[in-house]
Amino acid sequence: MIRLSLAALLLSATAAFAFPVTVQSCDRDVTFDAAPTRAISNDVNLTEMMLVLGLRERMVGYTGISGWKTLDEEMRADVVELPELSARYPTKEVLAAAEPDFFFAGWNYGMKVGGEVTPETLAAFDIAVYELTESCIHIGPKARSSMDDMYNDILNLGKIFGVEAKAEELVNGWQARLAEVTATVDRSAPLRVFVYDSGEKAPFTAGAYAMPTAMIEAAGGVNIMADLEKSWAEIGWEPVVERNPEVVVIVNYGEVTAEQKIAFMKANPALSDIDAVKNDRFVVLEYVEATPGPRNIKAVEKLVAGFWGN
Repeated sequence: MIRLSLAALLLSATAAFAFPVTVQSCDRDVTFDAAPTRAISNDVNLTEMMLVLGLRERMVGYTGISGWKTLDEEMRADVVELPELSARYPTKEVLAAAEPDFFFAGWNYGMKVGGEVTPETLAAFDIAVYELTESCIHIGPKARSSMDDMYNDILNLGKIFGVEAKAEELVNGWQARLAEVTATVDRSAPLRVFVYDSGEKAPFTAGAYAMPTAMIEAAGGVNIMADLEKSWAEIGWEPVVERNPEVVVIVNYGEVTAEQKIAFMKANPALSDIDAVKNDRFVVLEYVEATPGPRNIKAVEKLVAGFWGN
């Protein structure tokens, strides 16, 4: 028992020596003099990033999940002891009332450009903010979507919370698994893929800067809307018909189920000549798989199986 206590003290002391640390968050450099102890995360995927790093005891709650999504059994068990402070986007008053020292969110993942909750507005409450890498396109230029976006967030969270070894272990494991899963993928003729998130009059889809584009490419496909210079955006059905996807990836969440989205596409005469519809080729990803987070590698496995029958 004494040895365990001493080991814990030594580990704590070693972590303390690692500070201060500075990480890049979109267009800002953010410095931490110590690891946060009262963190809040927004959305299911960002919350899972915190949990997979073993940071639940450093959290005072989460926001922005139940207003749109249903937690699966695994996720419910992981957050059972944490309060959801806001079902949708939190106000700065809600955040301040929880007295956090850290908020992990993103643009259109809990924060809006010009909104009341931003890194600048939360600074008045001494709440440090780290922004989801995928979301940085909303405030300035960034590289196109890459699996490195998710890895970058995990590694930065590892530095912020003094758990760098855990973060590096996770990323190394994911990279190895991804290489294994995609090793036999034939990339000579990438499948044409459309991401259907929601919307009947006009579909909401993934563009060049959204995580599904990177996952589709890893699985041997090409997002037909990869030339859309956005992360997620509403478009018309015309370019979908013109570009004739061979596979449709359905993002499953909200009141309209994946089955209903598929049924809509099959019943719509304007979409009847699309190869994916004619050949009944749909792959369903849960929201938490289609957004940056720990389930992205398993999502690529699902895509490989759906694209190539592996």
